[in-house]
Amino acid sequence: MRLGKFIGGALAAITIAAASTIAAFAAEPENTMVITLKSGEVVVALRPDLAPKHVEQIKKLARAGEYDNVAFHRVIEGFMAQTGDVQFGDMEDGYSAERAGTGGSKLGDIDAEFTDTHFKRGVVGMARSQNPNSANSQFFIMFADGDFLNGEYTVVGEVESGMEFVDEIKRGSGQSGSVSGPDRMIKVEIAADK
Repeated sequence: MRLGKFIGGALAAITIAAASTIAAFAAEPENTMVITLKSGEVVVALRPDLAPKHVEQIKKLARAGEYDNVAFHRVIEGFMAQTGDVQFGDMEDGYSAERAGTGGSKLGDIDAEFTDTHFKRGVVGMARSQNPNSANSQFFIMFADGDFLNGEYTVVGEVESGMEFVDEIKRGSGQSGSVSGPDRMIKVEIAADK
């Protein structure tokens, strides 16, 4: 009886400790990205513990203002909203509807940092080509669970608040999810810099 109470109490303590670790990590300003959309702010807890190279590149691009005014060029209902093409997706400087989604940044591509973390609603992952080591600047936010992506794409973070604003992003059409007159990320900042 005592052993059962001890194990139950120990499990509860471990669960509470794990929950507070996640909350403390998510609240760390250096690893929190704030995306301003037309309807409000989306706060993303970045995960350098899962993908340190990818997170570092995202932070460099955000701090350089590269993500500001970049279109959500591919948005598929029930799946995800993709953005981050700083080369062809900047709606105020060099936007190309035909080429948005094919570009990246001047920074190099990043080798895959795959984990067993599940792609669920609110998870932020890095977009890439068929080459697993081709992620650069583009990322996507999941509208719904997508377990078929698990272990195939790099998880870089998770929406902490503002998912209701992500849900309002204009959807694309067809299988490609190409968006005519897309919504954009108005501003992207790292919380430590605000």
